[in-house]
Amino acid sequence: MDPMTQSAQISSSQGLADGQNSALKESKPSDRVLSSPPVSFIRPSQVKDLIHWRDPKKSGLVFGLSLLLLLSLAAFSVISVVSYLLLALLCVTITFRIYKSVVQAVQKSGDGHPFKSLIDKDVSIPPETFRKHVDSGLTYINRALKQMSRLFLVEDLVDSLKLAVVMWLLTYVGAVFNGITILILADILLFAVPPIYEKNKTQIDQYVDLARTQIDTTVAKLQEKLPGAVKRSKTE
Repeated sequence: MDPMTQSAQISSSQGLADGQNSALKESKPSDRVLSSPPVSFIRPSQVKDLIHWRDPKKSGLVFGLSLLLLLSLAAFSVISVVSYLLLALLCVTITFRIYKSVVQAVQKSGDGHPFKSLIDKDVSIPPETFRKHVDSGLTYINRALKQMSRLFLVEDLVDSLKLAVVMWLLTYVGAVFNGITILILADILLFAVPPIYEKNKTQIDQYVDLARTQIDTTVAKLQEKLPGAVKRSKTE
């Protein structure tokens, strides 16, 4: 290869590298945010591991904190609970900030801000991730609206009667428990039932199958006796 051709190739490669560097410098911060990986949310597998006590320490911590929060909401107002939580968090961070500042002043070190790594961390949510979760939530909302329309407009008489029975039973539940009490019981059951079911899965499934068969038989007889009931086709 002659010297002129070699020098031309070197100059062209340098020009390409300079163009790439300039394009990288001129890229907007918003472009870098959009290209950043999406914010990680809690996955269903993580929730399953929590309620099945795969990691007893983590499950115990989550259960204790959630139960403590619900008990606090039962005793105090929402504003008071949120204010106390944020005040406690501020007390911890301010105390730690002052402590580190005193230590740095005594030791004459230049470690800087103790929360610098957290401050520099990008906590913004990319628009694509936000739209993705909004679309997913909208799908569930539309499905729920369609189901409510089907039940309240009595498309299937038996299903509407089932809903009426459930609402009637809930009036008695509401007379005994308030919303926070029901949430506390639900939280306890959420962390207590899955381990019990795993240990006694065979026996519980047998009783559930018997109860389901009995309910299906009763509903089928009710559908035959009700006048004007819309019978479901066998393909459904």
